Amino acid sequence: MRKVLQSLHARLPDWVTDSLDTVVPVLEVLIISLAAWLVMRLARQLMRRASRTYGLPVSFATLFLRVAGVLVYGGALLWALERFGVSGAVLWSAFTGFATVAAVAFFAAWSVLSNLFCALLIYITRAFRVGDLVELLEPGGTPLVKGRVVDINLVYTTLRESGDASNGTSLQLPNSLFFQRTLRRWHGEAPEATGEADGG
Repeated sequence: MRKVLQSLHARLPDWVTDSLDTVVPVLEVLIISLAAWLVMRLARQLMRRASRTYGLPVSFATLFLRVAGVLVYGGALLWALERFGVSGAVLWSAFTGFATVAAVAFFAAWSVLSNLFCALLIYITRAFRVGDLVELLEPGGTPLVKGRVVDINLVYTTLRESGDASNGTSLQLPNSLFFQRTLRRWHGEAPEATGEADGG
């Protein structure tokens, strides 16, 4: 692009080249902005399709789109600033500083991010669904916890241990726990297990 501009500068009058120096960067920024908007539109469509296919919760789709928006629009902003002549060294320093802070935050929030990722895996692999009766087993087959799944969110899975919605006990287990233990899942009615889990 710069070679094309230099050749135009050599052929055009001064008053035209002065305008060209302003118009071209503006056009480039508009193209970058349009590209970022198209990428985010594509990401929204893909997330809608994935949500329909795998039954992903709305909260997960919203979180994914926010993270994607920060990355896409942040990258577009840095690219646009470079088009306006901001030093590459300044941009690189800003990027590395941001990446360092992000890495520290990532490791600080590793347990939460692990649960977010495991929530996604639960939905994609269909390990269990709301309403299923499940039991986690210790190594060797010793029962650890058992209950009926009443809710799956981005961090916890809630099991009803006994009773009903108004009276009884429930457990909130981190989603990552379901990938650290053996999972037993009952299919069908499982009358004996159901009575034990729901009735106390």
